[in-house]
Amino acid sequence: MIDIRNAMNDIYKNLEPTLTKCGFRITTPADISDGIPVEVTSGRAVMDFSGENKALRIEHYDNKIALLWAQKEGANETDFAKIAHSLLDVETADSKDVKYISNEYAELIEENFGKNGAAEKKKVKLPTPVSKAAAKSGEACYDANTFANRLSVIYPELREEYKKNIETYGEFLPEDFFKNYAAPVIVGVIKENDPQKMKKLFNLLNDIYDDGTNEIQSIIAVTILGELNNDQDLLANCVDYMSADMISPVVQVNKYLAKSKSARMRLENPPKYKPKKKKKKKNMFSTLANQ
Repeated sequence: MIDIRNAMNDIYKNLEPTLTKCGFRITTPADISDGIPVEVTSGRAVMDFSGENKALRIEHYDNKIALLWAQKEGANETDFAKIAHSLLDVETADSKDVKYISNEYAELIEENFGKNGAAEKKKVKLPTPVSKAAAKSGEACYDANTFANRLSVIYPELREEYKKNIETYGEFLPEDFFKNYAAPVIVGVIKENDPQKMKKLFNLLNDIYDDGTNEIQSIIAVTILGELNNDQDLLANCVDYMSADMISPVVQVNKYLAKSKSARMRLENPPKYKPKKKKKKKNMFSTLANQ
């Protein structure tokens, strides 16, 4: 558990050399008496920085923290654009999370403002995720990119790999990201079996699975939760958190992969990436039903 004002002050101290190098200075609110330059209003904690014709803001609200920037000093609320955001739950976060965010923000500030004091164009334009409103209304289904995007918010250590994936392939390639990066993180959470972390994980998995495409359902049940290797203890850890629609497919997948060496080999060695020649994947659940 962390105190958000102290945590943001620690972030500021970690960022101070980078901020100074890039031409920013802290803006201390007039009513602050304890030396911590963080203003909290209606649950929103804000820390502002100014420079020549530019401004930065670090903001925490609703257990999420964001780094924002504007093109002019003393910018209004509507002038700020988001550079990065991630989960920072004050009930579960610790000093390691604060340090990770500090390091990430230092890199982003250096990348965006280090050369000429003005934000540069991003190298990678991230695909737009499907919104919750669109998924719940039936207008659209959650896809692999949306799942990866939301995972990178909950688990900041995945964000860089998510961006690298898109930069490398020119589009989001699910097999590489989920198999090599997301699955190990998720399996690690399941092994730890911390109730708060499990609830946070499966709130996301259930939401994406229940309103997702067949492809993303297969990614969750096979590529990710198939990595439980039919371990009954790990599966038992998940049962109380999984949605009713997810339980049976996940159990079937684990049983199938445990008895089928060829299926396990296909999972561990997915087809090579072939741009512009996307093929519809065979439904794994249909295969299971015919076993």
